[in-house]
Amino acid sequence: MSATNLSDKPPVDVHKLVEETDTGGRKPGPAIAKLLLIVAVSWSLFQLWIASPLPFALGIFIFDHTESRSIHLAFAVFLAFMLFPARKRSPRDRVPLLDWVFALVGAFCAGYLYLFYRELAARPGLPTTMDVYVAVIGCTLLLEATRRVLGLPMVIVALVFLFYTFAGPIMPELMAHQGASINRAVSHFWLTTEGVYGIALGVSSGFIFLFVLFGSLLAKAGAGNYFIKSAFALLGHMRGGPAKAAVVSSAATGVISGSSIANVVTTGTFTIPLMKRVGYRPDKAGAVEVSASVNGQIMPPVMGAAAFLMVEYVGIPYVEVMKHALLPALISYIALFYIVHLEAVKANMQGLPRRHASTFAQRMLSVLTTITGFIVLAGLTYYGIGFIRSTLGEAALPVILLGLLAAYLGLLWFSSKLPELELDDPDSPLFELPETGPTVKSGLHYLLAVVVLIWCLMVEQLSPALSAFWATAFLIFLILTQKPLLGLMRGDRRVWANFRFAVQDLIDGLALGAQSMVGIGLATAAAGIVVGTVSLTGVGQVMTELVEILSGGNLTLMLVLVALICLVLGMGLPTTANYIVVATLMAPVIVELGAQQGLIVPLIAVHMFVFYFGLMADVTPPVGLASIAASAIARSDPIKTGITAFGYSMRTAILPFLFIFNTQLLLIGLTGPFDLVLTVVTATVAMLIFAAATQGHFFARNRWYEAVALLLICFTLFRPNFWMDMVAPPFTSLSGQEMVQALETAPANASKRLSVEGMNLEGDEISKGVLLPLGPAGDPAQRLRHAGITAMFDGQGYMVMAVQFRSVADRQGIEQGFRITGLDVPNERPEPEWFFIPALALLGLIIGLQWRRNSRLKSATATVAST
Repeated sequence: MSATNLSDKPPVDVHKLVEETDTGGRKPGPAIAKLLLIVAVSWSLFQLWIASPLPFALGIFIFDHTESRSIHLAFAVFLAFMLFPARKRSPRDRVPLLDWVFALVGAFCAGYLYLFYRELAARPGLPTTMDVYVAVIGCTLLLEATRRVLGLPMVIVALVFLFYTFAGPIMPELMAHQGASINRAVSHFWLTTEGVYGIALGVSSGFIFLFVLFGSLLAKAGAGNYFIKSAFALLGHMRGGPAKAAVVSSAATGVISGSSIANVVTTGTFTIPLMKRVGYRPDKAGAVEVSASVNGQIMPPVMGAAAFLMVEYVGIPYVEVMKHALLPALISYIALFYIVHLEAVKANMQGLPRRHASTFAQRMLSVLTTITGFIVLAGLTYYGIGFIRSTLGEAALPVILLGLLAAYLGLLWFSSKLPELELDDPDSPLFELPETGPTVKSGLHYLLAVVVLIWCLMVEQLSPALSAFWATAFLIFLILTQKPLLGLMRGDRRVWANFRFAVQDLIDGLALGAQSMVGIGLATAAAGIVVGTVSLTGVGQVMTELVEILSGGNLTLMLVLVALICLVLGMGLPTTANYIVVATLMAPVIVELGAQQGLIVPLIAVHMFVFYFGLMADVTPPVGLASIAASAIARSDPIKTGITAFGYSMRTAILPFLFIFNTQLLLIGLTGPFDLVLTVVTATVAMLIFAAATQGHFFARNRWYEAVALLLICFTLFRPNFWMDMVAPPFTSLSGQEMVQALETAPANASKRLSVEGMNLEGDEISKGVLLPLGPAGDPAQRLRHAGITAMFDGQGYMVMAVQFRSVADRQGIEQGFRITGLDVPNERPEPEWFFIPALALLGLIIGLQWRRNSRLKSATATVAST
């Protein structure tokens, strides 16, 4: 298809695209629409209820995890059949009778665990005929609902694993297993928490819903428009300003979004046409938005809802997940910002005009003043609340709430003195940047909701669910009061009318949050079939053996194979289902095969590796859904857009390989503030250098040997240990009494590399290394118990007597009967960062060569222009 033909295509109706993607696009008559609204709002209120402290405070309507998961799935299945048509030609203006039947029967099957909870608990593993029928019909309707909402890819994955469950005896020898009967399979998948109602659906019910609801309410309040306009006001005047604004606004939207596709169609509606107007090719405009939106899924605190799943799968606190994910996400965004700048420089693009001209010194003073103000305000807030809590004790909460109310009213009054934000039409013939100061100041009260969320998570260290509940509660208060109070402050006396509008906004936000959760709820439930198959058949071991055979024992090839398999597994899947599938199947492969070859890394690094490559499936053709959505807005070829987007996303694709070998990029193993600063600075510089090398332009157009040198510098800055390991081995293995002494004297809460060996339950001899946290200083046996191991020293090593279920040791594959034979201690050797010196010297040489070449080119151009 030619570019001309693509340009002549009528513009896509993005609002319709969003509706069909997130909420089904079905618009039945007023009576049915009101019913669906009531159901959706009821779902949101139910999720807020179970997350709040009210059930336990009042002693009513208390649901355990299994009951809440069952009700959660019943809501999702019912809304899926009512909102999402079966086919493209199915009616949109009414709900067919068959969909009513599917919705009601599906909701009954999904809610079966709640409705007959006591009866099922009394006969575990002994399903009745009724149980079997309900499970079979429930699985069938779950997959049909998933097909309607998410398309075929997730359904195909689930069906393949269901087929494998029953076809074990006829599979090839490598993949064969004893198979499962219908009774055993349905009991496992539908009547226990090992399959559909497993951890994934529990995270969807307990955590993800609240964060999606928080994002929906925040957008309904007007924060989405505020983020986009503020990004344009701050960055639109730069070279390629709309593209840089797209990066920042997509990052801001990604923080509250659980879908890269939703991120694309939300911000891309505005950013892509503007990028095209300042000179970006359609495929490049779409690719920038795709790269920025997909990166939103790796940005804490939500990470496309995968952060909450990592808490369960890795077994570390939520705050730790956020800490480890932060630096890679930030440097990836910084590099994309730089790529956008390089594209603008190569095409000699200019920024959009400001309304009022200002000097560079004035702009810098404004920026520094704003940053200083935020730092001072953050410090006063943190230490001020700390002082209030230490002084007033339990009476501090009312005072803090009054302070929050005063801040809200003050910022709202401040906003009332500024013009209201309205989203500009990106296709309008003229576009002028909004004024920076008034635009940024007009929505500062929205940030209070984000501050409440982060404060509860990071400072109070409440659970993610409770933190999201309090942030959402504040957001509900904001929505209900924002319009009436702003109206009063602006002289509008129609308080009751404005309050009714606010109530309608709240209802719409609650409904939108529930409708947006239908896909995620179904995805986590359908992914439970994959998880259940792994636990029922042992297919995870098959994947390990398959990768081991194909890689031939080569560590790098093993990681490349895992990355490619994650790309294939992630095709067409939403972020949450994507992560569940790759974490269940491929994370154990890296842990097991890596440990056998001496690669011992924290489990979070492994899960981040598979998560990143699963996400890349949203970018890469032919199934890159984010690229397809962006190409629809940009009116460009989807394959070309996807290829360009993957070129921009290479910076994200190399990060997993780097932090597998250099866990400092995940802020693990840092020794102090200087080490932290050095890691952040060198990682950022290395990523910028990688972007320059792959984009073919630094200070001037790269020559081939300069590109090679830049890649070598980038590798050295990211992984200096590679060169130092050639000079001196990093570890010495201790055994016997030396190992006991090293365990006893290791610093508190240190993680140590231990060698273990023994025969596992399948009868295979295992010899590998593991990384275990030792907890507080003290007796070695007690420190091993902190990692989940009960062990006895036998003179040469420790015999493992028991392993605590779901402990760190259990996740690392240690079993009863294994022996701990050695402990690795670091060798005394020079710091690997010494290799930064020759790398930076080479970088200086390249900069000098390009600077001189660029100066000569500018002189020659000026001479030609003058003649």
